[in-house]
Amino acid sequence: MGTPTENGVVAVAGEALVDLVPAPVGDYLEIAPGGSPANVALGLARLDVPTRLLARIADDPMGRRIREHLAGNGVGLDHAVAATEQTSLALVTVAPDGGPSYDFRVDGTADWQWTEAELAGALDGPVVAVHSGSLALTTPPGAAVLRGLLARAAATATISYDPNCRPLLMGSPAEVLAGAHELLAVADVVKVSAEDLEWLVPDATHEVVLADWAARGPAIVAVTLGGDGVLAATSSGLRVQRPGMRVDVVDTVGAGDTFSAALLAGLHARGLLGAPARERLHAIDAATLEAVLDEAVRAAAITCSRRGADPPTATELYNG
Repeated sequence: MGTPTENGVVAVAGEALVDLVPAPVGDYLEIAPGGSPANVALGLARLDVPTRLLARIADDPMGRRIREHLAGNGVGLDHAVAATEQTSLALVTVAPDGGPSYDFRVDGTADWQWTEAELAGALDGPVVAVHSGSLALTTPPGAAVLRGLLARAAATATISYDPNCRPLLMGSPAEVLAGAHELLAVADVVKVSAEDLEWLVPDATHEVVLADWAARGPAIVAVTLGGDGVLAATSSGLRVQRPGMRVDVVDTVGAGDTFSAALLAGLHARGLLGAPARERLHAIDAATLEAVLDEAVRAAAITCSRRGADPPTATELYNG
């Protein structure tokens, strides 16, 4: 298929922080702009989807680097806040299999200090979807403000949600699961990783969670399985499994965020985002769902084949 057509803006709300990642040579750390929501916005923009990032970005050297990186890739920052607090930091360790682990420096930093006034106008214009997840929806005081934004946005936009669990910072699994269940009542599109579910609901199978979560309101729930692909369920009762794509894995940093971006881009290209399309999204057929999931799996695999959160462009994904 071709690249997505411009039929509305996707807004992404949440953290835009700096990852400190191991350099390819030597015992050094490199600065890499990151944060799950910012990575999703980057992935959407590279897939030619008009994208608006709702983030509090520090006015310090690392914050200015984040802005330069995102703006240079076409992410709209007109609604990003110039925060007075410092940039949040994530220290990233990559295991031999490419899987990352994170340690954070986030106390009192820019990403979590949202006020209602800072989100005035956040949904202005042709916003057809709002995506959020990860630390932004669990870290006070801003979490409650962003959750309120998603609830308001549901009247006019598709709501996309990724728990993207970070156990070091999110509290107990029971608390996070209760908050996730609240968001499932608002969300239309949900992506969750098998790793997230192992922490949230360790005694439940993926199939049981799919059935439960799809019954709580979303049109589509997708469980990503790393190299084994994805399982998905819809509110209409469809169950779909798609295989993974074999690549030489460099690391998996940003792979889940890339999946979310490509999933939304695929729905965007097919005119399935926005409140007027909600009924059609809930009635998505198996062939369309499989095609969109295959695109998302391919996008995530491409990201795994290179260092860091480096999602594919539209040309690489759709014509590569």
